[in-house]
Amino acid sequence: MKTIPIKALKIGMYVTAVTKQHGKISVKSKGWIKSQALLDQLIKKGIDEVEIDTDKTLNQNQPEVVNETPKEQFETLPYKTVPVNQELKRANKLYKQAKSLQSKILRDISVGHEIELEPAQELTSQLIDSIFRNQDALSCISRIRDKDAYLMEHSLNVSILISMFAKHLKMPRAIIETLALGAFLHDIGKILVPDEILHKPGKLTEAEFEIMKSHVTKGVTALKAVEGISAEVINIVIQHHEKLDGKGYPHGLAGEQIDQAGRMISIVDIYDAMTAERVYKKGMSPSAALKIMLGMTPNSLDSSLLQQFIKCVGIHPVGSLVKLTSGKLAIVTESNPDNPLCPIVKVFYHTKYQRHSEIKDIDLAKPNCGENIEKSVKPEEFNIDLHRFFREVLMS
Repeated sequence: MKTIPIKALKIGMYVTAVTKQHGKISVKSKGWIKSQALLDQLIKKGIDEVEIDTDKTLNQNQPEVVNETPKEQFETLPYKTVPVNQELKRANKLYKQAKSLQSKILRDISVGHEIELEPAQELTSQLIDSIFRNQDALSCISRIRDKDAYLMEHSLNVSILISMFAKHLKMPRAIIETLALGAFLHDIGKILVPDEILHKPGKLTEAEFEIMKSHVTKGVTALKAVEGISAEVINIVIQHHEKLDGKGYPHGLAGEQIDQAGRMISIVDIYDAMTAERVYKKGMSPSAALKIMLGMTPNSLDSSLLQQFIKCVGIHPVGSLVKLTSGKLAIVTESNPDNPLCPIVKVFYHTKYQRHSEIKDIDLAKPNCGENIEKSVKPEEFNIDLHRFFREVLMS
């Protein structure tokens, strides 16, 4: 963040706050300065000084909209994309902040305190900013999971995934923010489910499952007490376990009774739950999870949306550990939307010799590359510490 006088404000800058103003008309909106007309409007309102987010400054090649009618609310424009290695550290910091906030929200609910909505709105908005700059960064970080922090990380990862999904579907920013916030809060009711049921390693009894299902209504009750929460956010929480065949819960909605947001979060929620590492359960590879989910269409899951989700995350998502045809292990570091089977990977281990090898990036889409992905693998198969690799290599 940087504070500058109004005379230094230029087209393409992102205003986060008005810090000094002599005019009587309050300006509370934040956003990009899209044109000279908008800039002139702020000056006329008597604004002397603003705070800008320098990370959000748009590419100066963005054409100015000359005939725009000035508005109090700034226009949303395309983001300036950055390389994944440039976004990783910033995304990692955001991810830690989000986990901390998720932990506070769960603590507040457990003791009967009301949730503060604004911090969750601001943080999910920042996550979306990171996704628009380069979604591969948060995608990679969300794959490096702590099996002891499932409840916090699951809701956070679902928020990240649904934001990526909505961006892939070219949804408006306002809708993406609603989806991200709803996903971030979708499982808060689970903190009110007894631990012996919530963390039970074996299959739940019928009575236990009824208690587990109550997390949806408990979460909705908690959210309805929050000042300023939208009906759309609450609806996402209500519908995240509903299925198209009417066999979901809590209301047994079916078909057209489930809106697009409900269908989207159902897909993302199941995918993240299947691929997550937990204390009592190993996570599946993304490809294995997606194969099972395809079998859940069209009865439980929306077929067309699932196909779009697969295109969005890829068969081998960023952060996945893969084995190449040469026997080398690599982590997927950058996606390739044009050719999902040929992402950019970082090679670091050779299974044939059972030792670490020279670390280098390989673009599998390049001609004469000579490498292909053989399959997804689990780190424990080769005693690989992905957390350490992430800290020492990707974040260095």
